Amino acid sequence: MKVLHISAECYPAAKAGGLGDVVGALPKYLNKAGLSTGVVIPKYRLKWFEGKTFQSVYQGVVRLHNWHIPFSIQQFTGDSLGFPFFVADIPGLFDRAGVYADPDGQNYSDEVERYLAFQQAVLQWIVNSPGKPALLHCHDHHTGLIPFMVKHCPEYRSLQRIPTVFTIHNGAYHGNYGWDKMYLLPFFDAEARGLLDWRHTINPLATAIKCAWRVTTVSPSYLEELREDSNGMEALLQHERHKCLGIINGIDTQVWSPKEDPFLLYNWTGSLADFKQSNKAALGPRFRIDLKLPLVTFIGRLVGEKGADLLPDLIDRVLQSGMQVAFAVLGTGQHWIHDAFRHLANRYPGRFDVVLEYNEGLAHQLYAGSDFLMMPSRVEPCGLNQMYAMRYGTLPIVRSVGGLKDTVPDIGVPNNEGRGIRFTHFNLDDGHIAIYRAVELFHNRAVFEDIRQRITEMDFSWERSAADYREVYEQMI
Repeated sequence: MKVLHISAECYPAAKAGGLGDVVGALPKYLNKAGLSTGVVIPKYRLKWFEGKTFQSVYQGVVRLHNWHIPFSIQQFTGDSLGFPFFVADIPGLFDRAGVYADPDGQNYSDEVERYLAFQQAVLQWIVNSPGKPALLHCHDHHTGLIPFMVKHCPEYRSLQRIPTVFTIHNGAYHGNYGWDKMYLLPFFDAEARGLLDWRHTINPLATAIKCAWRVTTVSPSYLEELREDSNGMEALLQHERHKCLGIINGIDTQVWSPKEDPFLLYNWTGSLADFKQSNKAALGPRFRIDLKLPLVTFIGRLVGEKGADLLPDLIDRVLQSGMQVAFAVLGTGQHWIHDAFRHLANRYPGRFDVVLEYNEGLAHQLYAGSDFLMMPSRVEPCGLNQMYAMRYGTLPIVRSVGGLKDTVPDIGVPNNEGRGIRFTHFNLDDGHIAIYRAVELFHNRAVFEDIRQRITEMDFSWERSAADYREVYEQMI
């Protein structure tokens, strides 16, 4: 392999968010472009792994202080993913029914031990492999110590000439822990201790930013936002700005294809208007809403980061105002938000309904059948939902943050470049105005249909993003 991606997630094997989507798609498109690329993640006890066959390619033992942990690196024998796929099987640490938390939503308490073991298992495998990657691409804090270890840990120093790229998918999570756990780390050069430290803790995210050859974020605007607000890491990102750049994620156009999507009841075979109307009608059995009204949908995690906590009061205010619009929500998250949505469903039958579950197939159907997709995110490093929505002819209503700002020009901009509706402030007033604008646009049918047709033709493919990453790689290899 030329490039090895090291990550905690990879779709479809293990996904908790956008990280999984990126790591499951980018390598496939790099391989299509002729750059041999593979992926390694931990081996979880998740549904995807059931019935899958793996072949062991390396066995070893990782040391965490006086705890010796056996592991094996295994390669998936199937060819359905589009890239070589490896897992680190570390019994006792990752063979659990969740990526970061148990099925009840409780985060695992041994995160430090888990990811120290995973990173060292991967590096030990590479050190002892006859053919080594030409570049290591690490993702988020779970793999943030690898750029440090290959430079400053004697056990892995034979890899120090291999370039490292580190991508920040979500800078809110640093993975930091106290120096009282330093004893768990592999031996490292004493003079390199400062590279591990940020604000008196061991901080894997900061360490990666300091030590990686190049640092990327998943959109240019998110990189600028991190330089202004990154939970105390602003000065570091300013200092390392010479090696940082933002590259917008793509979407897998084979998975998200309105003409071939197996999740849809009706694929796009005729006009866009017929495609949208048929799939909107198909939502009737799952959502008790008046489908003659403009339909605004929210799809995703019901948490503050995604702005889901704004929605109950916003939807209540909009419907109380008498605006003729319907809402549908799909997702899971904080229990108080669940309760608020149940209350709204009882209060506004025919105007609001919710399905409180993770349902990939229903999500696809909602993208195809909705008129608008609401994304009021507090933080959105890149965002993929708005790209899925546009590919299926659904206009995004987004807050002007991160990748949403980069990918959704407002319909008010000149030269017919608008793709959706943007609002700036995270409050009820701005959200209300955005929905009002959407409803007004819906009834201006000629303009609405023109925008809807135009956004389906936008190029959000991974081919474009993969070419940007390949350029970064070739500068270093």
